[in-house]
Amino acid sequence: MPRFHCPTPLQTGDVISLPAGAARHVQVLRMQPGGAITLFSGEPNHGEFEATIEHMGRSEVRVLVGAHSSVERESARQVHLIVGVPANDRMDWLVEKATELGVASIQPVMTERSVLRLSGERADKKRGHWQAVAVAACEQCGRNQVPVVHAVLGLNAWLAANKGKHEGNSEQLRYLLSLRPETKALSTLVGQSSAAVTFLSGPEGGLSTAEEDAALAKGFQAVSLGSRVLRAETAGLAALTLFTV
Repeated sequence: MPRFHCPTPLQTGDVISLPAGAARHVQVLRMQPGGAITLFSGEPNHGEFEATIEHMGRSEVRVLVGAHSSVERESARQVHLIVGVPANDRMDWLVEKATELGVASIQPVMTERSVLRLSGERADKKRGHWQAVAVAACEQCGRNQVPVVHAVLGLNAWLAANKGKHEGNSEQLRYLLSLRPETKALSTLVGQSSAAVTFLSGPEGGLSTAEEDAALAKGFQAVSLGSRVLRAETAGLAALTLFTV
């Protein structure tokens, strides 16, 4: 059954007009009145609703909201990803796959070695685009909670804003994906705690020594994904698979 994100209050028995994006998708699929779809608001613990198409207009699609299901398909552990934005369309791919793997939130950051430079209106547009990618991934994979893609920040600005927020807090683990020698293998840390996890992963070329030092000073622990050097868009996903699947 086709699934659509509908970020409005949903209640069984209501007749509502779908948001423009969902309405266009229904029209592209050439669905007709009487067709069955699934709606979800994207909010935590709101589940999903069955719905039946009642009206197909040129620009409006109305549906009757049906039975509610409290089903959620979230990971048992919240995992957050802070990622140095990779170039080209690789960030789109990363957001899509991270959403499918169950990431709770994504924080794009600019770093010393970032190839793609974003600020101002361009950064806002990119953030909106990535959020839409996350929504589409939820529609496809069955998630009813949409991960937040935060506004783009410089890494140093993020570290400063989060100074001490999780330091000394046993309920939050912070891992820095690093190629430094003598780092612990991340795979050995799986299962040692059920606490929420935040991963920091660099762009192409990785984080600079100074950036890694700054992250370590804020409570991050340097960890390794193994002997192979992974691409920027792959490293964060590899870490996610260990903690969310």
